[in-house]
Amino acid sequence: MLAQGFEAWWPQSRLAVRGYVEVLPRLRELLAMRRALAQRLLAQPPDVFMGVDAPDFNLDLEVALRERGVPTVHFVSPSFWAWRASKIDKLRRAADQVLCVFPFEPELLQAHGVPATYVGHPLASMIALAPDRAAARQQLGLDSQDVVVALLPGSREAEIGHLAPRFFRAARHMLRQRPALRFAVPTLPALRAQVQAAAQAAGFAAGDSAVQLFEGQSHGVLAACNVALVASGTATLEAALFKRPMVIAYHMPWLSWQIMRRKQLQPWVGLPNILCQEFVVPEFIQERAQPDALAAAVLDWLDRPQQAAAVQQRFEQLHHLLRRDTARLASDAIEKILRRG
Repeated sequence: MLAQGFEAWWPQSRLAVRGYVEVLPRLRELLAMRRALAQRLLAQPPDVFMGVDAPDFNLDLEVALRERGVPTVHFVSPSFWAWRASKIDKLRRAADQVLCVFPFEPELLQAHGVPATYVGHPLASMIALAPDRAAARQQLGLDSQDVVVALLPGSREAEIGHLAPRFFRAARHMLRQRPALRFAVPTLPALRAQVQAAAQAAGFAAGDSAVQLFEGQSHGVLAACNVALVASGTATLEAALFKRPMVIAYHMPWLSWQIMRRKQLQPWVGLPNILCQEFVVPEFIQERAQPDALAAAVLDWLDRPQQAAAVQQRFEQLHHLLRRDTARLASDAIEKILRRG
């Protein structure tokens, strides 16, 4: 957005928090930020306000703006069909229009009186239908003959703290069985030191050729890998769009997990499984996310090429389903709100 000429009133890193218990140390700052934003927008009302995802931050803000006559659009529906059934009532009060990234969402929302439009998932247009593994490896400096496992332990400090140690210990388990494996780990500059520390704690010395870190190269790593071990979240959908077999894992503080599992409405947590409505890839959540189990599940994909090919076909079908002209469809929906206003 900055590259497109937007002005950032606060750095995005101050909003990069997820969970329940994990939010508490930042809650006062986040609430103050939201109050200041509401005051600024009400003092100089925009023609339309568009909240992008982040329902716990945006929906209350949208309610306040809409009550004062500001038209509102919410982009990316809260996952009420998986975790957030209670969000429907607030979404109805918050948004003049919801732009949905999954095709089944508009019908469900409209049944609850929420105007909604399917615009496709923007990642589906950003990622090639047939990713070029050889080109990705050449760009990253990875050997074309190596078997590469991508490790994606998350993009937030709390996620890294809970998952990176497990992922690197899983990598150590895999290496004991297959010393020729190579591991590619995308990370963000602000998180690199934390990721490196987790790797070293698992026994990977600095400069170990078995593990390579790549800053800002998550798509390149997914294109280059043979299989991925991925933290539950958007990265699982990215891995699916790159047609890579994967193992999904997640771990969080005990209290956050107790709260979240009581809100769970479906047996699946990972987006590829939710969208396919079955366990097409394995999930290891909370106490099941043990390094030896993760390692065995990753190696199982390498030992079952036919099953890997079958899941890749499912992911190709999913890619076609999500691939739409998102920018045009979203712009058209926003223009209708502006005309109505």
